[in-house]
Amino acid sequence: MFVNTVIAFIIIFGTLVFFHELGHLILAQRAGILCREFAIGFGPKIFSFKKNETVYTIRLLPIGGFVRMAGEDPEMIEVKPGYTVGLLFNKEDKVEKIIINQKEKYPDALVIEVEQADLEHQMKISGYEQGNEDQLVSFSVSETSFFIVDGEEVQIAPYNRQFHSKSVWKRIKAIAAGPIMNFILAYVILVFLGIVQGVPSDEPVLGKLVDNGRAAEAGLHEGDRIQSINGKKMESWTDVVSTVREHPEKKMKIVLTRDNNKLTKYVTPEAVKTGDETVGRFGAYNPAEKGLFSAISYGATETVTVAQNIMTTLGKLVTGQFSVDMLAGPVGIYDMTDQVAKTGLINLMKLAAFLSINLGIVNLLPIPALDGGRLLFLFIEAIRGKPINREKEAVVVFIGVAFLMLVMLVVTWNDIQRLFL
Repeated sequence: MFVNTVIAFIIIFGTLVFFHELGHLILAQRAGILCREFAIGFGPKIFSFKKNETVYTIRLLPIGGFVRMAGEDPEMIEVKPGYTVGLLFNKEDKVEKIIINQKEKYPDALVIEVEQADLEHQMKISGYEQGNEDQLVSFSVSETSFFIVDGEEVQIAPYNRQFHSKSVWKRIKAIAAGPIMNFILAYVILVFLGIVQGVPSDEPVLGKLVDNGRAAEAGLHEGDRIQSINGKKMESWTDVVSTVREHPEKKMKIVLTRDNNKLTKYVTPEAVKTGDETVGRFGAYNPAEKGLFSAISYGATETVTVAQNIMTTLGKLVTGQFSVDMLAGPVGIYDMTDQVAKTGLINLMKLAAFLSINLGIVNLLPIPALDGGRLLFLFIEAIRGKPINREKEAVVVFIGVAFLMLVMLVVTWNDIQRLFL
C-alpha cells in the first residue's frame, strides 16, 4: 500500500506541476522568449533530454518545478575584454560558437583575445587574433549562437529573446498562464468525472448504497425518494445530508416513496469523526445524471465552487479565524493522498482537481516569489510606464522567498507532528 500511495502522490503532484509549468512554457515560447529549461522538481537532475532550444529535466525532489527563461536571472557566462576565446563560424561567416575553455579540443577554431563583445544588442565580438596582435578583427555573432563551456553548449540569448525585452502584456500572459493552466486542468478532470460517474443531483433521492451500510441494512433501496426525516420535510439532497449528519447513532424515522408506494423505515446513522466533530453517515450517495452537456456545466460550476471555498478559507487565515496549523504541506498532502487512495480512483481524481485549483489560487496570491507577486510587479510597471528597479525587486523577492520557506517549515513540522507524534 505504501508503494501505491507514493506512486499516486508522485503522479498527482507531478501532473499538477507539469501542467502549471507547461502554461508558462507555451506562452513564453509564443512570446519569443528563450526558455533554457523546463523542470519538474528541484535538486539534482535524474533525467533530462533536449528538444529544440529547451532542456527538459526531472529532478530529485518532487516539490515543485520551474521554467528557466533567459533574462530572468543574470546570464551565467560573460565574455569580457582580455578573455581568450575560440570562434567557430557558420556558412554565413557569422560566429556560431564561442569556446570559453578547452579550446585545444577545437583545432579549427579561430582564437582571439577579446577587445569588446556585445552579445545582447549588436551581436558582435572583436579582438586580436593569436599571432597577429596588431590587427583588430570584428565578427558578427549569429542570434542562434552558443557558448561552449567544458564541452557543453549553452545558447546565447540576444536581448530580443530575453524575458524583460517583451511587452508587459506578453510577460503578464507568460506568468499568468501557469495558474490558469491549473484551473483548466481541474475543469477537464471534473468534466471527465461528470461523464464517467454522472453529475450529482440535489434531488432527495437515494443513489448508490454502500454495501453493509446503515441505509442498506435498514432496507432502503436505490431510487427511493425521501419525503421526510423525523417529520421534517426533505426538499433536497442537501437537506438529507445535513439531517443525517445531526443524528450520529440516533434512530431516525424516514418516510419515503418507492414505486408510488409510501413506506416508513428506521435508520441509525453511523457516527464518524471528522476533525473535531462527530457526524452521522448512513451509507448512501445522491443520484447522478449522465450526459455531456450536464458534465460540461458541472465541471465549470464545481471549479468555481471549490475556488470560492478555498478563497473563503484563505480569507479566514488573514483575519485569524483559520490557523496556519490547519494548513497542509507536501507531507500533509501525502497523508491526504494515502487516505483518499484507499477509497478508489474516482476520489483520487477529485483530490487532484481540488489540489490543482488550490495550486492555481495560491500561486496568484500577491506574495513575492509566487506568480501573483510577479504579476503585481508587472501591473505596477504597466501603470507607471516603467519597470521597478531590479535591485529593489530582488530584495522584495528575497524577503518573499524567506517568508514562504518559513511558512513551509512550520506547515511541514505540523504535518509531521500530526502523523508521527
